Amino acid sequence: MFRSTVSLEQRVLIGIFSLCFAMFGCQGPEQVKDFEGSALLPTGHWIQPEGKTAEFAGRPVDMVRSPDGKWLFVKDNSGLQVFAADTLDASQSIPSPGGTSQYGLAVTRDGRTVYLSNAESRVHRYVRTPEGKFKLDGGFTLPAPEIGGHAYPTGLALDEDRNALYVCASRSNALLCIDLTSGEVRKSIPTGVAPYAVLIHPKTRQLWVTNYGGPRPQRSEKRAPSAGTDVAVDERGVAKSGSVSVISSDLEKVEAEISVGLHPCALAYHPAGDLVLVANANSDEVTVIECSRKAKVQEIDTHPVRDLPFGSMPNALCVDEEGKVWVALAGNNAVSCLEREPNGEFSLKGLVPTGWYPSSVLADGGRVYVANNKGVGSRTRNRPEEKGRNSHDHRGSIQAFSTPTTARFAELSRKVTTLAKSTSVLRAYERSIRSNVGPTPVPAKLGEPSVFEHVIYVIKENRTYDQVLGDLPEGDGDPSLCNFPEPLSPNHHALAKEFVLLDNYYCNGVLSADGHSWATESNVTPYLERMFGGFTRSYTFGDDPLTYSSSGFIWDAVLAAGLSFRNYGEFNYSEPPQGMGFKEVYLAHKSGQRVEFRLEIGVERVKRYSCRDYPGWNMNIPDVLRVDRFLEEFREFEKRGDFPNFVIVYLPQDHLSGTAEGMPTPRAHMADNDLALGRLVEAVSKSKFWPKTVLFINEDDPQNGYDHVDGHRSICFVVSPYSRNRGVVSEFYNQTSVVRTMLHILGLPPLNQQDAASNLMAACFAPKPDFSAYQARPAGWALDELNGSLAQRSGNDLKWGRISAQIPMHRTGLKSVQDEDNLNRILWHATKGYATPYPERFAGAHGRGLKGRGLLLDSNSDED
Repeated sequence: MFRSTVSLEQRVLIGIFSLCFAMFGCQGPEQVKDFEGSALLPTGHWIQPEGKTAEFAGRPVDMVRSPDGKWLFVKDNSGLQVFAADTLDASQSIPSPGGTSQYGLAVTRDGRTVYLSNAESRVHRYVRTPEGKFKLDGGFTLPAPEIGGHAYPTGLALDEDRNALYVCASRSNALLCIDLTSGEVRKSIPTGVAPYAVLIHPKTRQLWVTNYGGPRPQRSEKRAPSAGTDVAVDERGVAKSGSVSVISSDLEKVEAEISVGLHPCALAYHPAGDLVLVANANSDEVTVIECSRKAKVQEIDTHPVRDLPFGSMPNALCVDEEGKVWVALAGNNAVSCLEREPNGEFSLKGLVPTGWYPSSVLADGGRVYVANNKGVGSRTRNRPEEKGRNSHDHRGSIQAFSTPTTARFAELSRKVTTLAKSTSVLRAYERSIRSNVGPTPVPAKLGEPSVFEHVIYVIKENRTYDQVLGDLPEGDGDPSLCNFPEPLSPNHHALAKEFVLLDNYYCNGVLSADGHSWATESNVTPYLERMFGGFTRSYTFGDDPLTYSSSGFIWDAVLAAGLSFRNYGEFNYSEPPQGMGFKEVYLAHKSGQRVEFRLEIGVERVKRYSCRDYPGWNMNIPDVLRVDRFLEEFREFEKRGDFPNFVIVYLPQDHLSGTAEGMPTPRAHMADNDLALGRLVEAVSKSKFWPKTVLFINEDDPQNGYDHVDGHRSICFVVSPYSRNRGVVSEFYNQTSVVRTMLHILGLPPLNQQDAASNLMAACFAPKPDFSAYQARPAGWALDELNGSLAQRSGNDLKWGRISAQIPMHRTGLKSVQDEDNLNRILWHATKGYATPYPERFAGAHGRGLKGRGLLLDSNSDED
């Protein structure tokens, strides 16, 4: 296994940067200067991509170059993008009906035909017209998998000598050989679980296929379903294997299935030594396989600095004409360059900074091209101002740079380790060696005692700061954007006033799939980040083991340390008895009748530690019922005198249901959520556990909202006897700050690089406690106010009511981007009236207010 020969000190003690972004948690010697071309991410990291960068409205997942070198074909979440390779100028944007899958793009030898796999069961064909433009021109439909649904094609490989296209059918767990002329499937060869990429060996013509989920689980192995197929999992519920299938050139047999790291994705052939290299995104390594023996000969650690924890996530790689291997490190916003040594092993040549979340890399003729999945974040510049911005307006990028010299490589490598906050990450794992240290709320060093023994983590749904707290004059709010001012959310406001008001807090993600991953894992894997073209395999809420990071969940760390855990609602889909909607459930609960719910919890460990009487996601279930179920157990804990060290409470009703007929109005939903939250805090503050308990309360994501600072800005409350009367705290915090702080309080290290790089929330606490109890405020609105029937509506009210009725709400992941935008507008007009213009300019991650806080989202932006 290779290790970089560059020392840690050489990598991080940099003198070329001069402006420390203290508000973003720059610790120790790591200093980053904001210069033209830099951008600030909601994760708290800066990016400073090398070379030339072209932004566009999309999330790229794959990229190929035309054989003549003139064009770059990029697959993103919407379709095919065409760029000039020399200038990076955009030439065309062609949609892909049926969305796009995680990976899969191929171009013919003459450069006149491009194939792209969609998110359903099609491989689209784009052909070049006599005018030099590309257009969609048919394609191939794949057979449905035995498990039903779509095949979800991913990786593609062209064999024009055989007039064949090889397609990884992800949900079919097969490699398909398709006749390019007839479109018929000549052969279907079984693979491992979720085949991802395919490579044709240039000499033997064998087919090498990466399997994201590894081989089918053995009878004795623990398993969990992923998109209809069981995957082998460990005790945490995380997929535990990956493999490469080697298929004979005649397609008659699978010659070998080679075990590799987790989430094997891209693969590349290296002629020196007849090798295949495999990027293992969930293992932070590249596997080197000797083709003739089908044997692993090296596992390459891809961390920029020795001893870094999980989080680099190599998810793409290529080999240039000189034999250099370029690897895209999604978690480090960088590509690494590997060289083969005389002894046959690969070692690190250097690192180059990229945009946010590099997802594809090409290298040819001394020039390297990188496609960055998230680029500079969820913003767009191509639509007119009046069209506004939304958190789903993805802003990806491609960049190009020349192969650096040795001296330049050293400089860029230092920059990468600084931008990745490598020193801070390593320090976050250093345990204290001091003795006789007294307890504090947030210990100065890991392992020192905290005053807290119990942490309650409350996860809510989808609100921004301005939507709820924008009317508070103490904080940086815009009252004109506030939908739920103090009379409608009295407990939210009281908590902010009586404890601490955080007005510089951000969500890392953009929607519930990545939001719950950030909230519980402090990370999002490439498997999930690549699915924004269509969540065909899953829109995870604890129901896809391939989604999860190898570093696990926060409760895994808690349990591994011998601490106790209890879950109330997270990763839990719930259904009331048939025929019971919100009104029936609410009235039954109000009258004292006990309603039983059917629970669906996908992660076995979470199920084991969950309250089976507490319902999770379902907008037909009021939060006041949920909190009553929590309080039933809480009172039993009080009687016994014990309470778990770590508790999750899920209160989702601030997600809202639009103006769908028979569902609560937005104000009623929010009043329900507000009252439940207030009652929860009151009960804890009046209990025997209060002196040693802290609550962290936040949203999973802000996707429905608008905010004058930025669309990622959200609400977070820190409630404890040591957090009373802390006033306004404007230090930068985000979801990973919350996770790291909770773990730190419990004496546990961060989960991975992402939360290790985040700030501890020490400013939210005072050294001396105030043990006075919190008194919940009564509801500011009727909890059972329901949207009226469509028959009684007219005009815009009827229009938006009909739209609201079409939005699927029974699962978290069924809403489209348009559904989310519609919910945004419905909420606005339901609370502000139809005469008040919708604030499009403040929707999404626009970054307009960051400059006023001394924080720039993008120094090239002309926004203020």
